[in-house]
Amino acid sequence: MKKLHNKTVGILETQDLSINLLKANDFVAETIRQEMAERGILLINLVSSPGSGKTALLEATAAKLKDVLHMKVLVGDVQTERDADRIRKMGIDALQIVTGGTCHLEAQMIRQALPSLDLEGVDILFIENVGNLVCPASYDLGEDLRVTLVSCTEGDDKPKKYPGMFLTTDIMLVTKSDLLPYVPFSVDAVIADAHEVNRNIQSFLLSALKGDGLEVWCEFLKEMHAKKRFQEGVAST
Repeated sequence: MKKLHNKTVGILETQDLSINLLKANDFVAETIRQEMAERGILLINLVSSPGSGKTALLEATAAKLKDVLHMKVLVGDVQTERDADRIRKMGIDALQIVTGGTCHLEAQMIRQALPSLDLEGVDILFIENVGNLVCPASYDLGEDLRVTLVSCTEGDDKPKKYPGMFLTTDIMLVTKSDLLPYVPFSVDAVIADAHEVNRNIQSFLLSALKGDGLEVWCEFLKEMHAKKRFQEGVAST
């Protein structure tokens, strides 16, 4: 009985520690959110499985909007600066956060990275999270919008398999739409499942490679940025 009792206490202590860590994360996230509000910066947290097209989306978005909106990117990866290098080649300032094995970004990582970015005049700050549909769901990064990518190549069952992520998602992007004729993927099914998990999710279908749907996505970003600045009373530059 004593062994079982000790084991139970250990589980409860672990749960308490997790709760306290998340509370600390949320506190830091709120300081980030307040700073972004004061500056009128739209903060977007991009999450997905590995290989769903986050970096390709940022490249395509930069090509369309870099002369309209001032964008910067924080990139989270377990190792290498390859994704940040790709974004820099598009003329967008990108800072790499190498997590060294951690499967998600946390608010404190973002807080520590922000002083290395010149945020003067920035309109949109993207956070490209570590490729993972589990861990990042629990960590608020101070974002205005959480955008989850689901590629046509990974199957249409992700919202039901990873409900925690989709419950906290504002926008679902169905990516790599140019491959729809070649893969067993139902756009209607993935949207229906996402709405069962979270009825407030908005959905976009696009191909970063071919450009299909990008115009709608970019117009949405412009609208969200204008709305943020209006809500916070930040004068247009």
